[in-house]
Amino acid sequence: MSRHANTVAVVTGAGHGIGRAIAQRLASEGAAIAVAEINEHWGGETVERLRSAGATAHFVRTDITEFGSIQDGFAEAAAALGPITLLVNNAAFTDAGNLAGISLEAWHKEIDVNLNGTYHCIRAILPGMRERGGGAIVNISSVNALRYFGNPSYSAAKAGIINLTQSVASEFGRDGIRCNAICPGSVRTDNITWTIRQQKDPRVFQKLARWYPLGRVGEPEDIAKAVAFLGSDEAAYITGAVLPVDGGLTAGMNVMIDEFILESRND
Repeated sequence: MSRHANTVAVVTGAGHGIGRAIAQRLASEGAAIAVAEINEHWGGETVERLRSAGATAHFVRTDITEFGSIQDGFAEAAAALGPITLLVNNAAFTDAGNLAGISLEAWHKEIDVNLNGTYHCIRAILPGMRERGGGAIVNISSVNALRYFGNPSYSAAKAGIINLTQSVASEFGRDGIRCNAICPGSVRTDNITWTIRQQKDPRVFQKLARWYPLGRVGEPEDIAKAVAFLGSDEAAYITGAVLPVDGGLTAGMNVMIDEFILESRND
């Protein structure tokens, strides 16, 4: 039997990039997928890909900054696919600003989408999971929550997701609900931020790779595999965990080691 044969999963922001890879991975392991996405074209495209591969999939348009939108979308997903057993909070936004120059509007938007949006989804899913006696939630945070790599508003929101993860795990474990967080490093995707950076410097991913002990940036599938594990019964005794999926970035500073420590030993 496939690992997720009995899973009904909602994946937010599943219209492209990491979210689409998560949806495809879970579907390949037997899950029925609700593609929760604000962009109807992207969401519909993901559903078409999933169905073409033989999966059960349903699109629900959602705006995670609006709690009512989430309630309605999740209710539609459950009516179409059955009770939701796995929530993957992937939808995110960043404006890549800095503290000196960021506007109040930009700060509030990043907090609203990344942190409040994650909370809205969790708040909407908990009553049903509690009533049925269990479920799993996987939140996509970031290495920016663990170290400062720029993007202060995004980083603050992603750090908040870690504490929110631990809060849910602590309060609702007795209800059979597990909640874990994944912290990706740099991931090669087609989102607008990376597209702009690549237009400025086509070698941006090669330059980033030198910071990573594994010698490369991540691929969306790297994150999807971790989600599939944490959302499965194989992780039945794991909750409140924060898992860096970052090629070793937060384990040590490769550039410092290579350019300072090792060079000094050779002097």
